Amino acid sequence: MDMDFEACRRAFATRDPRFDGRIFCAVKSTGIYCRPICPARTPNAANVEFFPSAAAAQEAGYRPCLRCRPEASPDLGAWRGTSNTVSRALALIEAGALDAGDVDALALRLGVGERQLRRLFRQHLGASPVAVAQTRRVLLAKQLIQETRLPMAEVALASGFGSVRRFNETFQQLFGRPPGELRRSRQAETPAADGIRVRLPYKPPYDWDAIIRFLGDRAIPGMERVEPHRYARTLAIDGETGVVIVTPRPDGALQAEVRFPSLKALPAVIARIRRVFDLSADPTLIGAHLSQDPALAPLVASRPGLRAPGAWDGFELAVRAILGQQITVSAARGLAAKLVAAYGEPVDDPAAAELGLTRVFPSPPRLVGQDIAALGMPRARGAALEALARTVAADPAIFTPRADLESAITALKALPGVGEWTAQYIALRELREPDAFPQADVALMRAMADETGVRPTADQLLARSQAWKPWRAYAAQHLWAADPGPAHAGQSNANRTDPDDRRAA
Repeated sequence: MDMDFEACRRAFATRDPRFDGRIFCAVKSTGIYCRPICPARTPNAANVEFFPSAAAAQEAGYRPCLRCRPEASPDLGAWRGTSNTVSRALALIEAGALDAGDVDALALRLGVGERQLRRLFRQHLGASPVAVAQTRRVLLAKQLIQETRLPMAEVALASGFGSVRRFNETFQQLFGRPPGELRRSRQAETPAADGIRVRLPYKPPYDWDAIIRFLGDRAIPGMERVEPHRYARTLAIDGETGVVIVTPRPDGALQAEVRFPSLKALPAVIARIRRVFDLSADPTLIGAHLSQDPALAPLVASRPGLRAPGAWDGFELAVRAILGQQITVSAARGLAAKLVAAYGEPVDDPAAAELGLTRVFPSPPRLVGQDIAALGMPRARGAALEALARTVAADPAIFTPRADLESAITALKALPGVGEWTAQYIALRELREPDAFPQADVALMRAMADETGVRPTADQLLARSQAWKPWRAYAAQHLWAADPGPAHAGQSNANRTDPDDRRAA
């Protein structure tokens, strides 16, 4: 990857935090790579080289700095907008695509050749897909070693290593010492009985109030609990149920407490938290682009840290989106609560009980063959939900990134109950497509009305949005946040203008 050496050198010499997570500096004499904000003395320019990712530095043979801790830097690689294929591949790798599969299978899911995928990774990240996956495992393990008191065998399991032996060999090779020697004795102990607490950094600013309000408006009683400074919910992964509690920290990060019976679920849970709270976004980069439009500039200025909330699970999001067609956020939440109470599996966890969390969202097999309409909705909508559950039960990989946004929308629209608006909404929140844009949304059209109150048509709004690429999902979020309509109707799953979704409902 072509990187301007002098620009990188200046960023490190001034310890510029704007470049944290974007570039890494490796010192040839020590074999260590650092973040731009590292407090260590700036090395001689003749003795350094720069990399676009931690994986690239690690693949080149460098080991992470113990002072600035590269594992604690914001992860911005998937949001640079340089390669949609790489962005989608990174999302799949974070979700564990290379833990049980290989690069060929990953490339197939993305609709590209294996050699092409390797070339794109080398071009944009300076490392191979396997090196990226390995680096993620190593940095998560290092974080758990230094931030928790988990036994080393449990750290190996929780960070995705296939065996303790492989875990020990990797750390011995990278750091020249066994993993136990990296533990800082001054770190507070985190008893396993209280779950695992993990610090998850982001690129500031971060509008916590906006994202917690978005999630709070949609919180399902008995499954989610939202307070001004805490979000908690139940979650099911690979047949096991657990609890996730997320709170803001004062140091540019969120803290997640994860309570699951199996530590193997931790990487997948962390990936979902990062997705839901949009921790990989670079608000400065996105805001600078959107601010070029005079209509969006004041919105970005008023909410510089606004994020696009993700989803915990594709099937859950699709069900909630279909439930919300043509009705309010509150009404959709009420129907979802009935669905969870009737078909969600119970959760047995003391922390969950204290928070009033009793069930998880029902899995697709739980809804197959059920008379969902009996919960109080039109029969056609209940039938659409049952058909969706049957489809997803047969193919659980439906809600995964595709080769491009267009093919993702086409595949989603083939699902029962899903029209154009719902497909764009799922692409935005579950597939994390930064350019997804539900142009037929009534609130978006209302927010873009001219001085006389005349709203653009869906086609006119789509044409206007071309200038916002590749960040139209964030443009939609800003417009939704500024919508003067009742309860920010556009932020709901309702679509009062899309005939495809109306027929599905």
